[in-house]
Amino acid sequence: MPLNAIPPTTTVANLREKVAAAQGKCWVDVGFYGGIIPGNEKELQSLVKEGVRGFKGFLIDSGVDEFPAVSSGDIQKAMIELADQPTTLMFHAEAIPPITASVGDDVQVSLPPLEPTGPLTAYQTFLDSRPPSFETHAISEILSLAHLAPNLPLHIVHLSAIEAIPMLREARAQGIKITAETCFHYLSLAAEAIKEGDTRHKCCPPIRTQLNQDGLWSEMTRQGDSVIKTVVSDHSPCTPNLKLLPSNIASGEYEEKRNNTGDFFSAWGGISSVGLGLSILWTEGQRHRNISIEDVVKWCCRNTAAQVGLETQKGALAVGFDGDVAVFDDEASFVVEPSTMLFRNKCSPYEGMTLQGVVAETWVRGEKVYSRKDGFAEKGGPKGHLLLERRLHRN
Repeated sequence: MPLNAIPPTTTVANLREKVAAAQGKCWVDVGFYGGIIPGNEKELQSLVKEGVRGFKGFLIDSGVDEFPAVSSGDIQKAMIELADQPTTLMFHAEAIPPITASVGDDVQVSLPPLEPTGPLTAYQTFLDSRPPSFETHAISEILSLAHLAPNLPLHIVHLSAIEAIPMLREARAQGIKITAETCFHYLSLAAEAIKEGDTRHKCCPPIRTQLNQDGLWSEMTRQGDSVIKTVVSDHSPCTPNLKLLPSNIASGEYEEKRNNTGDFFSAWGGISSVGLGLSILWTEGQRHRNISIEDVVKWCCRNTAAQVGLETQKGALAVGFDGDVAVFDDEASFVVEPSTMLFRNKCSPYEGMTLQGVVAETWVRGEKVYSRKDGFAEKGGPKGHLLLERRLHRN
């Protein structure tokens, strides 16, 4: 993603700096997204030529100073610049409606509403401050501008609110090229079960109710054309102290003395789940949804490859493809704990849960680079490629 790493991928110079830093250090193949921010529209076509696979922008404060939100005017400029380019324009679709009870607009850390509905340590208070209208208002704004670039694929990242689904269906029926993704946490966690002060669950858009979760699953599994094409992690890690967890909630290796209150508004927003996603999806799918491994491949491999223009190279086991393989033991299970979280900062709402399905091995371009038993294949070092070939137009 273009942010949460400095510099943001908003200029060609910044992209080249990131590419230089990544050389020889990637265990898997890596592509880059560019960012849209106010004033960088003249960089966008050049970023396409340099090999970025798509662009992301926020309609609400991203939480980092170097990646400000875009206005309707900024979106118009970006759409005009990218209208005929082989790329995808993606949006974090939250925006404060003209009339709202919330002023807590920042994705990461925000002020509470002037009149919060309850204690700031109660998850319901945080949820009330970011209602579904945040998402529907933002998506309505995007759709109102889609006519400026009728051939440009548009995409809503980490969709949470089911209230947005009918408007996306209608837009697709009208010929607008728009899709959406949702996240592992929206499909497996529910607001009703989040304990007082457990800010490991804070993210934006927020985790909503069990009824909302059921609605996302219903859309994904409906017969015909679902608007939700992919499922992703939206992994947004932080050092555990930024979550401001109270002392009564254990979290990974973060066990030093804590005097935090568990304030959902002041805590960092983001869910850590990279490396756990397939197991989360499989567990939830087998528990209630009768999901097949083919469904998982569609949501996490085939459609994600197509979204970034790699459908003739990635996302399938077929002649001429790259031979990227995850060996998945669908019957094995494990407990999420620090030793099984393979990301750096061991702070996740999934800690303590038992998940079904284990990624036993990872193969890249026909070579094994990782096994759960032996770790990384250190001999020869990282073999991942940087995917910087210019994206092509496809039907």
